[in-house]
This record gives sequence, structure tokens and C-alpha cells, in this order.
Amino acid sequence: MTSRYQEPLQSPGFLLWHATLRWQRLMTVTLKKHSLTHGQFVMLASLWWLTEHGARPSQRQLADHAGTDLTMTSQVLRVLERQGHIVREPDPHDARTRCLGLTAQGRRVVLGALPEVEEADHRFLGPVSDAACFTQGLKELTTT
Repeated sequence: MTSRYQEPLQSPGFLLWHATLRWQRLMTVTLKKHSLTHGQFVMLASLWWLTEHGARPSQRQLADHAGTDLTMTSQVLRVLERQGHIVREPDPHDARTRCLGLTAQGRRVVLGALPEVEEADHRFLGPVSDAACFTQGLKELTTT
């Protein structure tokens, strides 16, 4: 059995693996000063974005928006609730569902971290010359 690539760094998957590891390390460093993990930031930023656009999302809606597993989402939300960043309130239309909201503290934390995360993303992904192509490629990967 042989590989179609003569060198590992010719493999797009291997390159993506390395890029992902480097990007995750950058996010860890960037978010450390805000006392957030990357998963916590994604939940807070997604919740902020959804509520800014008029939604009062449930846990499932937040997980769908963030592209995260429902169990992981639940675990991260419990931590964020204990830290005082979010609230879970009964849905007036469905007693089994809780609506999510940011606290004032959670809003301050996410809005403090967001510009730094976006700048880190820009520095890391700046060499990607065709962002639309990159984004489309990711969308295609997630729908197959």
C-alpha cells in the first residue's frame, strides 16, 4: 500500500490537522486572560449573536447554531451558569424547555473577548486569500 503523497505535508488532511492544532493553541492563549475555554467562548458568542438578532434560544437551538453536540453544550452551559455568565429560564410556551440568556457579566465577558478572538483569527487566517472559497469548502464538508 502506498500514499498518493510523497510527503505528509502534501496531504490536505494532514495540513488541516496541523493548522487546527496551531489555531486551537492560539485560541487557548487568547481566551485564557478572559478565564474562558474555547468551548465556553463559542457558547457565549453564539448566545450573544442569537440574542442580538432577537432570538431567545433553547439549549438545542444554541447547539444547532454552534454546531456542537447537545451533551457537550449542556455541560458547558452548566459551567457558564455557575460562573454567572448565563441564565436558563422556563420557556413560556413549553414547560420542558429552558430559554437561555446572557447576564450582564456574561455580556461583558464575551464582548471583552470577541475583538481579541477576531484579531487572532485575522492574524492566523489572514493568508487565506479567498475567504468565500474557504467558507464554502467548510460548508460542503459539514453537509456531507
